[in-house]
Amino acid sequence: MAIITISRGSYSRGKEVAEKVAEKLGYQCIAREIILEASKEFDISELKIIKAVHDAPSILERFSYGKEKFISYFQTALLKRLRADNVVYHGLAGHFYVKDVPNVLKVRIISDMEDRVKLLMERENISYQSAQTRIKKDDSARSKWSQHLYGIDTADPVLYDMVVTVHSLNVENVVDIICHTARLETFRTSPQALQAMEDLAVAAEVKTALLSVKPDIQVTAKDGVVSLGIGAQLMKEPGRVAEIKKIAGAVSGVKEVKVN
Repeated sequence: MAIITISRGSYSRGKEVAEKVAEKLGYQCIAREIILEASKEFDISELKIIKAVHDAPSILERFSYGKEKFISYFQTALLKRLRADNVVYHGLAGHFYVKDVPNVLKVRIISDMEDRVKLLMERENISYQSAQTRIKKDDSARSKWSQHLYGIDTADPVLYDMVVTVHSLNVENVVDIICHTARLETFRTSPQALQAMEDLAVAAEVKTALLSVKPDIQVTAKDGVVSLGIGAQLMKEPGRVAEIKKIAGAVSGVKEVKVN
């Protein structure tokens, strides 16, 4: 089986596609709850974090290491879900965290602007101009978020295994194509894929555990061996280094901690 990440613009029917793919494959479908789980770590109300995601990333600037902390919390929450396998995730930059995991099918759903405007007009009973303005604002906000947090343009087709347009292909066609592709040997879960996901999840949990001590530590993991990249200045403080190693070593799945 596989993991599927679906990136989509607003009113592009990406949510509908994701839910139908999950239903057809018998997978779990997750999205907004990942951001909300991450937001709890900031002690921000759901309404505020949703507004921040919709409008701009400026809310993160109110916190010390706000960007780093949000990424860490978000990554940990997402990878906890994905390590269970057989998941469809549609939401903020899921493909970014698992770009090197072999059993992840990364999909981008796009839709003709006229179709998106028509859909929003029907759902909200608003004018053509209002719908078009709202969609352009949403697209701009999503672009700002991905650039600010991850330094990527989520519309770049190079980031995906598949880019599908919902227009001449209807939703059911797109669902069939994604499901067929997910069943290919290339995307089947293997021991190597499971280990790659486990390594990412462990590294993310260690990073989160160290946020209160040193938010900018670089963390990688391989088969339970965690490597910490810290600054040369910190290496001159053996007491703090020992504390960092102790915290990292206490995370479930960590067998050894190395400091570079």
